[in-house]
Amino acid sequence: MVIKVGRVPYLGFEPFYFDMERRGIELVSLVPSEITKAAHEGLLDAAPFPVTDCSNLEGEFDYLTGFCFSTIRNSGSVILNTNKPIEELEGSQISVSKDAATALELLRVILNLKYSVKPNNYDATVDSADAILNVGNTGLRYRRGMRGFLHSYDLGEEWHQFTQLPFVFSRWMIRKDLESPNPAIIEDALYVGLQDWADGIFHISESRDNLRMHPQDILTYTQGLRYFMGVPERKALESFLSYLKDIPT
Repeated sequence: MVIKVGRVPYLGFEPFYFDMERRGIELVSLVPSEITKAAHEGLLDAAPFPVTDCSNLEGEFDYLTGFCFSTIRNSGSVILNTNKPIEELEGSQISVSKDAATALELLRVILNLKYSVKPNNYDATVDSADAILNVGNTGLRYRRGMRGFLHSYDLGEEWHQFTQLPFVFSRWMIRKDLESPNPAIIEDALYVGLQDWADGIFHISESRDNLRMHPQDILTYTQGLRYFMGVPERKALESFLSYLKDIPT
């Protein structure tokens, strides 16, 4: 039986997968907004799932130790580009990347609770939008600004200013009925990929012209990431999920 693992095709997720193909694991490329649906359809055995979806998967999946995708402060890749200051987005039209999952909910928390701002909608077209939420590699590309928009806000930094906590975007989960020794194979592959950090940096620190990133940019970005759930990450996740309950849907 071939093990199928969801692969998020973003720069920051690459270290998870360094050791997987060598072990015969099939990687299924899916953006965060697609990955939970694929799991429910039985297409995945394990993946880093958006934290906003994890509770809905607990009947079929278990958490895979403490593996996660989180940011210490700046996310570098979850960027709100706006044509007015963020505190002036009341009644605005916001365009959200179709890839976004947790990032959209983080934006709602920041606008509602940090700035007391309620946009008119989050499904505007790019042409009519007062702001655009870019995530993943697109967010990295526009981290310093986007033509037509005067301001850029890193939502990881906005969250840290609001809470003094890191932010957890995804957690790894594995299908409960996956036969032994496959769970151990996936877990070991994650450990090897993440622990071999020097080799990982070598692999991902080449210039990425499509992201407008030089090797030093990539090194700075990766130094702000964390891949294991510690006490700060658990506190941050608990706070985020609690805040979500306090804002209107």
